[in-house]
Amino acid sequence: MSSLPSGDKVTPWYKQFWPWFLIGILLSSIMFSITYAVMSVKSFDGMVVQEDYYRHGKAINMVLAKQDRARELNLSADLRLDPLTSDIVIDLSGDARPDKLYLDLIFPTEDDRDQSFVLEHVREGRYITQGPDNLRYRWYLQIQPAQEDAEWRLTGEATFPDENSVALLPGGRTESE
Repeated sequence: MSSLPSGDKVTPWYKQFWPWFLIGILLSSIMFSITYAVMSVKSFDGMVVQEDYYRHGKAINMVLAKQDRARELNLSADLRLDPLTSDIVIDLSGDARPDKLYLDLIFPTEDDRDQSFVLEHVREGRYITQGPDNLRYRWYLQIQPAQEDAEWRLTGEATFPDENSVALLPGGRTESE
């Protein structure tokens, strides 16, 4: 004896809604995971990989020594970016006056946007160079007297465009310190 009424036919599973709904959820999760995996491989930022931790630690100590040397020389600088001419002007005060200053604009998240400039000494601690047009967003700033093996370094942070001057100090300390 059959437990089904004689007039009702059983429809096969592939003609019902719920199995296809559940299969659809599984297939969509597979599709999204593959999409995100491809996107993560294509948009690799390259900032996490670090192989030689010891050498990196020594480099941090060298940076701290450069900042301590800048403190000993009583160095500080004010950086201004002229919005009309894109001139970068740095007024350096303290006990050092090199012939050139090297300015690094470091973008926080994308290392391919970093920029370097050489500023020429024009008079009494003032250094000038031509900067980029339409500089936007937040940047880390570093100035030093030589490109490689500099004796001292001043650091700061700025959001452009900004007509105000930006203070560059040893170790990035603020004016109130």
